[in-house]
Amino acid sequence: MIEKFIVGIIVSNHFGVLNRIAGLYAKRGYNIDSLAVGETENPAYSRMTIVSTGDEYMRSQVLKQLEKLHDVKMVVLLDNKSSVSIEHMLIKLKLGEEGKATISDLINDYGGNVMDFGADFITAEISGSSEKIERFISAAREVGILEVCRSGLISMKQGADDVFCVK
Repeated sequence: MIEKFIVGIIVSNHFGVLNRIAGLYAKRGYNIDSLAVGETENPAYSRMTIVSTGDEYMRSQVLKQLEKLHDVKMVVLLDNKSSVSIEHMLIKLKLGEEGKATISDLINDYGGNVMDFGADFITAEISGSSEKIERFISAAREVGILEVCRSGLISMKQGADDVFCVK
């Protein structure tokens, strides 16, 4: 069955690592739906979260191939039941006849914050599940979207028993 899956990766934090991992996906014809990377609690390592779509064979091949890369220290398949995931978005909305109050109410309904505004626009930030972000974008289309910038999904395992990090 083809479905989205999330791969969490701890890698050495230096140049070229992202290129090698993206190249691994490209060589096999696998698409990356979302990619987020940032330094961990230890500056020698970065955490990557990659969301892809594929079947069970693709998932297993991705994990096996990633584990073979020298700069990859840990790889884990993250599922919705045992991990916490969030996405962050900046969105610039057109101010029209409905005015700032209506748009601010929409932003507040989704737990967002106004980050910038002018005579003809409002820029907001929204955080949450990918589904929440998609719902906000759908609602905001009626107002008029000028620009969207999404972070990509970040994800980590729940609980403290099985910590996914390099010490």
